[in-house]
Amino acid sequence: MPETTSHLLYEPADRQTGAALQKKEGNPAYKGIAVVGLGYVGLPIASAFDSAGYSVIGFDIDPLRIKELLSFHDSTCELDKKTLQNMKAQFTTDPSLLKKAGFIIVTVPTPIDKANHPDLSLLKSASKIIGENLSPGSIVVFESTVYPGVTEEICLPILESASGLKAGVDFKVGYSPERINPGDKEHTLDKVIKVVSGMDEQSLELIAEVYGSICKKGVWKAPSIKVAEAAKVIENIQRDLNIGLMNELAVLFGKLGINTRDVLAASATKWNFHSYTPGLVGGHCIGVDPYYLTYLAETIGLHSQIILAGRRTNDQMPHHIAHQVILGLVKAGKVVNKSRALILGAAFKENVPDTRNSKVFQLVKELKKYGVETHVCDPFIEHEKILSLFNAKPVQWPLDGIRYDAVVAAVCHDQFKTLPAQRIEGLLNPPGVVMDVKWLYRKEDFSPSVIYESL
Repeated sequence: MPETTSHLLYEPADRQTGAALQKKEGNPAYKGIAVVGLGYVGLPIASAFDSAGYSVIGFDIDPLRIKELLSFHDSTCELDKKTLQNMKAQFTTDPSLLKKAGFIIVTVPTPIDKANHPDLSLLKSASKIIGENLSPGSIVVFESTVYPGVTEEICLPILESASGLKAGVDFKVGYSPERINPGDKEHTLDKVIKVVSGMDEQSLELIAEVYGSICKKGVWKAPSIKVAEAAKVIENIQRDLNIGLMNELAVLFGKLGINTRDVLAASATKWNFHSYTPGLVGGHCIGVDPYYLTYLAETIGLHSQIILAGRRTNDQMPHHIAHQVILGLVKAGKVVNKSRALILGAAFKENVPDTRNSKVFQLVKELKKYGVETHVCDPFIEHEKILSLFNAKPVQWPLDGIRYDAVVAAVCHDQFKTLPAQRIEGLLNPPGVVMDVKWLYRKEDFSPSVIYESL
């Protein structure tokens, strides 16, 4: 267990470049860096180390993913063509190449199963692959979101078994929670503080040194791997709870006839008020991480009263939004089961093509229960995917001339922000319904024939 204080911000004045560290044989990174898993998290990490002068191996088990990267295309939209063309990293599906690296970073997904239990199958598989190709003296750093204890109690034994090496003697492990925000070009890896941890003092310092070479804001040295693992899950649990509170308040204020947006604007004038807005909350982080911690809590006999409160509320929002649309259609005198609705957005958040755990899935299902013909427009997602995953008719962007009885602004893509209220109203068969989940408009932006609803 490292003796360092958890409040130490490590920011070396003479930050070393990747090229310099690769000449420093005291750090395993001198052999090169491997990134296992090249999705939303792994690819930007590989790019950051590549730009810093490291020799980088990017490994993924998906040959189609490697093929597209070698063609200078990133379907996640995290890196553009020029960035990929300038990268010197070697993208591969050959696990034996991991033997060339001395510093291995693991960024594979950690989803939940149908019972909302942690699904660690990909993480276990990655650990086995790494173990089978682990060189003595290496450091393995996990970035995948997990509950406290997974790195040392699940991944480490797999590494030992597959490699025949002894942790702490022949290789070291650490944990550094990822903070990549898909679609966010402001809070990139080099611009945020990176939390790092290691299984002992030596590994902690070496890991801090490597991440410190690319993170301009510095790195925060956690006193243990479990502290770092716990820090990651509560970052997203906190957001889930706060947004859940806003969603519950939005439902309450809606029943009271009070404008939620105006309430929050007034409250935000207080110096210590934290601003969150209601909406659909899905994705592979906020919608998943609470279940990781409550799963661990259950194993020690603790039944959480608060952690999943926000999740329960947020999971109900697709039903609430669909219900608001149906009520609007009734007010408009429409025959509900002969109505047509357009949903703007299918991704789990703005400006990304990621549909994992998107709450638009549930929104479409709810509308279909009432017999509403549902169309979906998302400029980031292929039509075939919308048809197959959402069972909805895909709509071309820019929008065509089809008329609708209701329009739901579900995801705040930049393209949708440019749509004037008059254009939305022009899509409606008057009288029509606008359900403005993302607060793109106000009621007064539309003519009296439009029934405007929002959270």
